[in-house]
Amino acid sequence: VQLQASGGGLVQAGGSLRLSCAASGRTFSSYDIGWFRQAPGKERELVAFIRWSGGSTYYVDSVKGRFTISRDNAKNTVYLQMNSLKPEDTAVYYCAAGRYYSFYSSTAGYWGQGTQVTVSS
Repeated sequence: VQLQASGGGLVQAGGSLRLSCAASGRTFSSYDIGWFRQAPGKERELVAFIRWSGGSTYYVDSVKGRFTISRDNAKNTVYLQMNSLKPEDTAVYYCAAGRYYSFYSSTAGYWGQGTQVTVSS
């Protein structure tokens, strides 16, 4: 499966962005999808993931209540709605496909290119 992340940009603190992860391949609906981010000088961090069925989600504590992950298997797309953005959310955001347990060690099988999110104070 090939992944294409988009939707990043520059936004003021308190603003919103919606990231999209579009996938090619007939088996997209069988993959768990995760969103990760990496800020300069920091380790890559798992932000959220959604199970293949869409029935279960995970969020890192720092984004709970502000970010929402969703998927549309008919469109082969996963979304990350980001509200109430903070300067500390600034990072390159990546999507990945695999099994959810691989996300905790950032060893997912398939990765998209990153999309830059910059939040100004």
